[in-house]
Amino acid sequence: MKEFVKVMKALSDINRVKIVKLLQHKMMCVCELQTALRVAQPTVSKHLKILEHAGLVVSKKEGLWVNYYPADGSASPYAASMLGNLRHWLDHDPGLKEIIEKLPGIRRDLICNV
Repeated sequence: MKEFVKVMKALSDINRVKIVKLLQHKMMCVCELQTALRVAQPTVSKHLKILEHAGLVVSKKEGLWVNYYPADGSASPYAASMLGNLRHWLDHDPGLKEIIEKLPGIRRDLICNV
């Protein structure tokens, strides 16, 4: 029961759902997610920590960057089920669709001047 509730609580916030949906389209760092969602860096980091703890996203350090992407679901059957369903859910949500369309222009090299 605890694993189920952890996954459901992780997905109970609109920005965390948006993060999972965005990561389905592109591996991203905190600064890219911050730009896409227009929220503060600490807020994005907190959301990512909750999503990671629930087994919904994973991180991988590559040089200076920590990249986030959807988990494979192996940590929890509930996370696996929700990740599978989220691949098909909300694709026609106008707000989410607008953010997804802007993803190609959201580049860390431009955001962080690297």
